[in-house]
Amino acid sequence: MTTTAVAPETTAVATVPSYVQDAWWTPAPDAKTVPVRDASTGEVLANVSTDGLDLAAVVNHGRTTGQTELGKLTFHQRALKLKELAMYLNGRREELYASSSQSGATKIDNMIDIDGGIGVLFTFGSKGRRELPNSQVVVDGPMEVLSKDGSFIGEHIYTRIPGVAVQINAFNFPVWGMLEKFAPAFLAGVPTIVKPATPTGYVAAAAVKAIVESGILPAGSLQLISGSARTLLDELDYRDLVAFTGSASTANSLKSHSNVVQGGVRFTSETDSLNAAILGPDAVPGTPEFDAFVKAVVTEMTVKAGQKCTAIRRVIVPRELTAEVAAAVGARINERVVLGDPRAEGVTMGALASLEQLADVRAAVQSMLDAGGELAYGSLDSPSVTSVGGTVGVVEDGAFMSPVLLSWADAEAEEVHSLEAFGPVSSVIGYSDLADAVRLAARGSGSLVASVCTNDPAVARELVTGIAAHHGRVHMLNREDARSSTGHGSPVPHLVHGGPGRAGGGEELGGIRSVLHHMQRTAIQGSPNMLTAVTGQWHTGADRNFTVETEGVHPFRKSLGTLRIGDAVRSDLRQVTLDDITAFANSTGDTFYAHTNQEAAEANPFFPGIVAHGYLLLSWAAGLFVEPAPGPVLANYGLENLRFITPVAAGDSIRVTLTAKKITPRETDEYGEVAWDAALTNQNDEIVATYDVLTLVEK
Repeated sequence: MTTTAVAPETTAVATVPSYVQDAWWTPAPDAKTVPVRDASTGEVLANVSTDGLDLAAVVNHGRTTGQTELGKLTFHQRALKLKELAMYLNGRREELYASSSQSGATKIDNMIDIDGGIGVLFTFGSKGRRELPNSQVVVDGPMEVLSKDGSFIGEHIYTRIPGVAVQINAFNFPVWGMLEKFAPAFLAGVPTIVKPATPTGYVAAAAVKAIVESGILPAGSLQLISGSARTLLDELDYRDLVAFTGSASTANSLKSHSNVVQGGVRFTSETDSLNAAILGPDAVPGTPEFDAFVKAVVTEMTVKAGQKCTAIRRVIVPRELTAEVAAAVGARINERVVLGDPRAEGVTMGALASLEQLADVRAAVQSMLDAGGELAYGSLDSPSVTSVGGTVGVVEDGAFMSPVLLSWADAEAEEVHSLEAFGPVSSVIGYSDLADAVRLAARGSGSLVASVCTNDPAVARELVTGIAAHHGRVHMLNREDARSSTGHGSPVPHLVHGGPGRAGGGEELGGIRSVLHHMQRTAIQGSPNMLTAVTGQWHTGADRNFTVETEGVHPFRKSLGTLRIGDAVRSDLRQVTLDDITAFANSTGDTFYAHTNQEAAEANPFFPGIVAHGYLLLSWAAGLFVEPAPGPVLANYGLENLRFITPVAAGDSIRVTLTAKKITPRETDEYGEVAWDAALTNQNDEIVATYDVLTLVEK
């Protein structure tokens, strides 16, 4: 395999390059190639080939150089690079739009694909800094005490997998599909190998070209394979992960590979999905819900020319409303949809990605017509001779198809629940009652998303709880959120994208959940000191450094640069009197009987009589551990994990022990967060309360 550091040429018939081993690569001139065409004009844009590409070397580069360079960074440092990359790509959107428009994508389509992909980078850049530690290990859940004296404990941690993340993407979202997989893998510290679908791989290559030219990413963290990679799984093992988006048949073929079945390669997939939208019985014509429902159906039929894994394929409505819904959908298409070359002014729906895709969709529609479906709107004739909304720049060689809405007299017809026409096609079927609607939705055998459109809370509850287990996401639509909703077909990076059954059974996105998909959860056991050393977080029973005694300095007088995990302070005892309790009750208005009525308090099985307010004790604890002079501690910004354990009666005494538990420097600010373990004990050393105090501390 030969490589060159020169960026790829952009001539009309160039070969789409791969980016491997931190250099651009193209095959030899005599290599076998596959032509890629402009979706609207049929013009050959480029050729695609991986003849001669050493896939083993590509994988090895990720496992070695990529792992090494990403391993030098903490979660926060990686998150900042994602943010930096998002800002850089924002400045190059126009050139990405130009490339994407050749795939039939309109301006709106480009916003979803390109702007949406950049938005994913922003989201993970933010979440990584807010929700992950500034380290390389994630602690999962609380510590478990495994011995009577606390000298042997256990807990779970996440560390990154030691291989590569191979990301095989579909043709419909060449930028978003790439970045929504890349961002969590990068944040986890796992190198990515991207394999885009051939028909729109040139768009993904344009995005990778911009990413490479930014100079932001560490070496080996991103590689691109442009073209066939049939033997790629041969090079993978248990260290690696494959994330696939595409057809169920291809997913099943990949899942049956011996390295997945026997070799332990992690495999997640997002595949076919006959998503449903259910109209509640209250959402009759004339209601805001009916209008919002029709708008959603048309949007999902026409955005990306219906080439969305989340598009609405089954429109499930009250049986008596099927004709009215079909008529309203047709009317909105006539009013809003202009089919044509997306580079032409006024076009709202572009071509399908390829002539092959057009043939597949038309064949699927014909099969559905043969099975009993009827054309409620549209036709299979050439769109250049239809009256759909309007046509602009439609040519015979383009992959154009008019929107098609089918109606079914028989809602039980197998084809409507099993055959997906991956284009601007949807079907209307009727239900008799809510239980019937739930049953029909479940006939899809697992989907990515379903919408429920109703303004009746009882209807929403019955439908959502009935269908939730069959879907990865349920989108509820009514008059309250119709304007603010991101829509049925738009996954957001904060929430899980994926679904059971036919949809592939995988999960992507979902915030930090998707980062953890690229990490191994491991149970660790040992002494508190050893677990503290591994995790970077202080554990109960580990050594403390009582700095007032050892260094003559209160830990609150230490900057972030000098504070260490385990630095601690222990206060003197302070006695609680009945007058203290009564005064606190009167000044706060908290006159709950346990603090004011001896007889009633004694009757409570939890209290020995009148006891101190928990918040009185917390207030005193702050006074016991605080060091009042200005800085380095800038602010107390909260408490976490507060538990009251032992009641404190008049005459008892309390003290607090405060230990630096977790230190999180901020990469971009002159301060960081410190979580302090606070243990409130009585005169008998019994635990009264435990909690974490959160402070902001100067570097």
